[in-house]
Amino acid sequence: MGISRVVVGRLGRPHGIRGEVTVEVRTDEPELRFAPGSSVFLSSGKSIKIETIRWHQNVLLVKFDGIADRNESETLRGNLVEVEIDELDLPEDEDEFYDRQLIGLKVFENAIQVGILEDVLHLPGHDLLSIKLTDGKEMLLPFVEQFVPVIDLEKGIVSITPPQGLMEEEINEN
Repeated sequence: MGISRVVVGRLGRPHGIRGEVTVEVRTDEPELRFAPGSSVFLSSGKSIKIETIRWHQNVLLVKFDGIADRNESETLRGNLVEVEIDELDLPEDEDEFYDRQLIGLKVFENAIQVGILEDVLHLPGHDLLSIKLTDGKEMLLPFVEQFVPVIDLEKGIVSITPPQGLMEEEINEN
């Protein structure tokens, strides 16, 4: 295994005139992944150091070293932010998972593979699993124990029990 790069956010619009930029957070640990003094990698190929972070109305604002004003921060818009993570680094709670551990797992319902887990969407109410079904359609499933009773990382599978009608709705939309 070793070290790998993981996407933890996407840079949005500038905020104010001093070079801060909004971040669409894609990690459960934003304070750790965007720690002041740490360096991150941008999809543009640039490595950049974080100067400060702060929350403003539930939006993460980041100030990077060398980005002094709004015009400079505008040049960062749209970049994905990646950090290097030790692949052996796991959440403390055994019932918690990093998105990177889940994405790509095979999804089964009643012992039949129905798709691949493509993404974990973090919404205010609860998280959703984005599953690419075998017919190519996308299914969004609430990431709660009732609908996702088993995650087996060693076997690389997720077992789901979607609400009655959800799978039929996806099939009937063809």
